[in-house]
Amino acid sequence: MTPGRMVGTMLVVAPPYDGLTRPEEVDAMSESRDDLGMRGRPARPSAGVGPASFHVLAKPAGAICNLDCEYCFFLSKEELYPGSSFRMSDELLGEYVRQLLDSHRTREVTVAWQGGEPTLMGLDFFRRAMDLVEQYRRPGQTVEHTVQTNGTLIDDEWASFLAEHDFLVGVSIDGPRQLHDAYRVDKGGKPTFDRVLRGLDRLKVHGVRWNVLTTVHRANEDHPLEVYRFLRDELGAEYIQFIPIVERPTEHGVPVGTTATDRSVSPAGYGRFLVDVFEEWARHDVGQVFVQMFDSTLASFLDVPGSLCVHSETCGTALALEHNGDLYSCDHFVEPEHLLGNIGSRHMLELVASPQQRAFGDAKRESLPAYCRSCDVRFACHGGCPKDRFTTTPDGEPGLHYLCASYQLFFRHVDEPLRVMTAAVRSGGYADEVMDWYRLRERERG
Repeated sequence: MTPGRMVGTMLVVAPPYDGLTRPEEVDAMSESRDDLGMRGRPARPSAGVGPASFHVLAKPAGAICNLDCEYCFFLSKEELYPGSSFRMSDELLGEYVRQLLDSHRTREVTVAWQGGEPTLMGLDFFRRAMDLVEQYRRPGQTVEHTVQTNGTLIDDEWASFLAEHDFLVGVSIDGPRQLHDAYRVDKGGKPTFDRVLRGLDRLKVHGVRWNVLTTVHRANEDHPLEVYRFLRDELGAEYIQFIPIVERPTEHGVPVGTTATDRSVSPAGYGRFLVDVFEEWARHDVGQVFVQMFDSTLASFLDVPGSLCVHSETCGTALALEHNGDLYSCDHFVEPEHLLGNIGSRHMLELVASPQQRAFGDAKRESLPAYCRSCDVRFACHGGCPKDRFTTTPDGEPGLHYLCASYQLFFRHVDEPLRVMTAAVRSGGYADEVMDWYRLRERERG
């Protein structure tokens, strides 16, 4: 299993401090850089401040996109910046790269780009980013480059660049043509399936590492095997994320109310989707296809950190950077209430370590209703993402996740096979032994 390899909004980060450099040595490096003419820029906090690592989704074009996907929660964020050009400046790009690399006390740092559609910035922007990474990267520090894209603008030039710099590319596709095109349309309302596949083909031709981000919504929730088999068999996807669409109406870019839109996956539909895919995967594909939700669930059974922040006990180490330098608590909370500050005036690490951000992360655990605290699957679920905790428990307490029925259905359904996988791993074997368990069980049942 390889949790953490996915690109996308649910990725949780990075390994703990691994001995690359002691904190005081990192501070010494920062001080020497200031001595080389960087005074006036936000200074890095002193040793030991903040987490050893964290993850930032940088949005260099903000919410601007060449598509108009009907369920996209981020397009409305354009309303937060009226009159903006929605283009990250070269000065801010340099400051972002400097601070991100300067902030980590780990050997590996991920530089992640998302949107909107980040490829709208053009190749020259990303070439400058590569130069800046080399300028600010510490000796021994390795950088993983990732980008999440709709794929429609990827041509040979783009694919060659992404291959040259060993990018991991997440491509958004919602299944076969009729399911993908249900909501993923361009500004003129035209389908995008063929354009996405052309872009993906260019990535394959140039040997770019890629994975798939598939949203689960009202149009495809009843077609789990059709979606999964398309991704596996027709696209050849080996790494897959399934992200539920839970959408509420917005006012000025901020979700309001307690009602999900008709495009949203139904409260139990996401669970049914996952169960059907799991049964296919667990019988045939363990060790060959990696589904982030299944990796993360296995991690919970093994009592080790998983790759999904939505099912971690606390959060706060996966942040979002807007095109103008504003840093927000989370990609799903790009809202005035959760603005931490601007990296042009305060160092990123200072904002990540702020009391506001620590409280945000702890609130995921502390705000759980009693119904969740006593739930038998809490160890794997942890109440889901706070952004979707807008329903009430059976006894009327607020703060229940919209997908509670799905989570209970899925985590309870996989309990027995996951325990088989857990036992195999703990005894020195491999998780794919569960496939033999399925075959034996079916033979015994006749």
